[in-house]
Amino acid sequence: MMAQYLALKAEAEDCLLFYRMGDFFELFFEDAKVASGVLDIALTARGEHDGERIPMCGVPVHAMDGYLARLIKAGHRVAVAEQTETAEQAKARMGSKALVNRAIIRVVTAGTLTEEALLDSRSANWCAAIGEAATGVAIACADISTGRFEVIETTPDRVAAEIARLNPAETVTCDATSFADLATLTRPRLDFDSAEGEARLKRLFGVATLDGFGSFSRATLAAAGGLVAYLEHTAKGSLPFLRPPRISRTDAAMAIDAATRESLELTLSQAGTRKGSLLDAIDRTVTGAGARLLGQDVAAPLMDRGQVEARLDLVQRFHDDAGLRDMVRGALRALPDIGRALGRLAAGRGSPRDLGQLRDGLDGAWRLGERLDGIGEVPALLHDLAPQLRGHGALIDLLSRALVPEPPIDAANGGYIAEGYDAALDDLRDAGAGGRRAIAALEAEYRTRTGIGALKIRHNGVLGYHIEVPARAADPLMAPTSGFTHRQTLAGVVRFNAPDLHDVAIKVTQAGAHALTAEAAHLEDLTGTALERREAVAATADALARIDVAAALAERAAEGGWARPALVDHSCFEITGGRHPVVEEAIGKSGGRFVANDCNLSEDSRLWLVTGPNMGGKSTFLRQNALIAVLAQAGSYVPATSATLGLVDRLFSRVGASDNLARGRSTFMVEMVETAAILAQATPRSFVILDEVGRGTSTYDGLAIAWAVVEAIHEDNRCRCLFATHYHELTRLAERCDALTLHNVRAREWKGELVLLHEVAEGPADRSYGLAVARLAGLPPLTIKRAKAVLDKLEAGRAKTGGIAAGLDDLPLFAAAVEAEAEKVDALRTELEALDVDALSPRDALETLYRLKGLAVDGG
Repeated sequence: MMAQYLALKAEAEDCLLFYRMGDFFELFFEDAKVASGVLDIALTARGEHDGERIPMCGVPVHAMDGYLARLIKAGHRVAVAEQTETAEQAKARMGSKALVNRAIIRVVTAGTLTEEALLDSRSANWCAAIGEAATGVAIACADISTGRFEVIETTPDRVAAEIARLNPAETVTCDATSFADLATLTRPRLDFDSAEGEARLKRLFGVATLDGFGSFSRATLAAAGGLVAYLEHTAKGSLPFLRPPRISRTDAAMAIDAATRESLELTLSQAGTRKGSLLDAIDRTVTGAGARLLGQDVAAPLMDRGQVEARLDLVQRFHDDAGLRDMVRGALRALPDIGRALGRLAAGRGSPRDLGQLRDGLDGAWRLGERLDGIGEVPALLHDLAPQLRGHGALIDLLSRALVPEPPIDAANGGYIAEGYDAALDDLRDAGAGGRRAIAALEAEYRTRTGIGALKIRHNGVLGYHIEVPARAADPLMAPTSGFTHRQTLAGVVRFNAPDLHDVAIKVTQAGAHALTAEAAHLEDLTGTALERREAVAATADALARIDVAAALAERAAEGGWARPALVDHSCFEITGGRHPVVEEAIGKSGGRFVANDCNLSEDSRLWLVTGPNMGGKSTFLRQNALIAVLAQAGSYVPATSATLGLVDRLFSRVGASDNLARGRSTFMVEMVETAAILAQATPRSFVILDEVGRGTSTYDGLAIAWAVVEAIHEDNRCRCLFATHYHELTRLAERCDALTLHNVRAREWKGELVLLHEVAEGPADRSYGLAVARLAGLPPLTIKRAKAVLDKLEAGRAKTGGIAAGLDDLPLFAAAVEAEAEKVDALRTELEALDVDALSPRDALETLYRLKGLAVDGG
């Protein structure tokens, strides 16, 4: 046995090996030590290997899902080795001492889960692969729990942002990748060969050409082929359900890098949970599929204005008709998750209950489609979705006739095929029921004949049907003439058999076994019939999810008094009464009121410099406008009185930062890296929010960097930007940057106390109120008093010297400064290039060196 285990363990590589032994999955050696620690189960030992006891632990087969979930969550991968034959088959093959054959039937990983108990019903479970070919790069991703398969053609600089958007459970690359820092595991390079990938996709979908799915580049073929190869590896030949791939480009969605997603907490809070995120604040979906789709919409706001308007039209239809909205949400709430039920069936891990969910879900979709047909003013998107809700009449009828109203999860005990569906099966059940009645009659007869009132007929997996009596009453039955045959003696009972019981038991057992076989055959046939319509069923699941998202967003908009955004072609950002949806919800729960603010970015005022005290609401104001852009392009109403905006191609947020010690980066370094990315990538159609750039270093360095960044955004990037700062010296830029305007968050001191108004007003802040905020934070009065004395001294010095910004008015603008710098460097280069070094005497060389030094100093 241990030789068989070690061979399977070698095949499992870095996975923990679940080795099936009877009713348990056993783990040995290091696997046992790891599993016992994670699962908090007893570590025991058995036998010897290389002179040492073998550590082992085990989990019951019937409870495997719960243990798998904990191991996967802890970051482990598990190979499941099942018995591929029965003990009887093994004995027939090799004799009485034969070892039952086992094989790894599946590798369970975070990205390849289908079991309901292991998945979050409200989040997609992506497995992604990054493919590279020549200069191209692509990402293939699949959620095998629903069969969704997407291929995204991208560029090297946007791969990290796309992976951050997908947030995959696993990311697979080849072992010679350029993106090793994004990978959770690597696979052989051959798996990512584009030619082999093309052949693999053709085999998978049974086509001679992939043209029907779209235009594949070598990179997309490498990514898709690599992903399919990995899924085949984990499924061990039983590839899960994959729908035909949908090809897209990254420029189809708003570009949002990982730092911005984290800063804005789009789908996850900075604590890593859904609670506290934008998604959590807006999610009113009533189905798991709707929640998953909403998360994908928020993560990838659209760049196609027509698609956004189509989503908004459907949201508005539900928003304006509360009765229709309530009807749709009520109907959806009652429906099972047919997408994931289909995924389990296609993966070979389905159950009778999954077929029942298909029946009930498709029937509910049909009824919803009938009701939607009766409404007027149907938006274009709903007109396209409605036909996908129907067309399953034959399958619904078949499953309704074949299955009991509430099929069980476990098919092993039968009982899921409805009476009347198969006459032969009904006869077998009747025979079994008649046999059980005969057994009950025998029990009564045996009690009368023996006079033992405690006599019972019982059944177990070893003895089958048998007679059980208390030990004290067993002696009469032991007599050779009693008609009973002794089978087993236990502590308190003795067990017997009898010829007439044996005859009846055989009939019951055979009828039951034949009935189970018949039901299993029907289950296989019904599953096959359902899977023949997998594409149509999956389309119905998608349509239900989109309707749920639209109705949910309408519900959220009605709750919060949100407005439909108006999308325009020019680059503007006009928000009246804008609010932060997450902060507003939190304040509302505590009985407070959120202060709404306007934001009007236009060509003449595309860069707002926002000053004011800490805790005054600058960061909230910046973030709320970024979130409004995300919601609008995701197809949602927005938390504002009104909103008009031009589409945002790239969204950047540098609001707050933290150390990245694992990569050797301080807070300031992180800030500079993120700011550099903004300056390198932002376009005139982008939207940027920046908060306190430069604060992580010395005052002079920080001001200099902030000054240069503001100028660069104004002169070079020319994007819509909200820039919050405590450097009041930056307000001087308003005099020289024509599209920069000054704004502040208002605050007042009243009787020595700071009152934060959270209102954004025009003009610069009169001062920073730093000491007042420190007092609010609870600094000791003596410390505040000392700080006041130091501040008075510093301000007196600033008044005398002109302050740290003295002389800045003489600086040329950003572009002119760079041009001048370039010219000075060119003059020095020209002088050097003209030198004939070999012709210089020592004296001439010294004089030339002095002259060059003078040029360098003058140029500095």
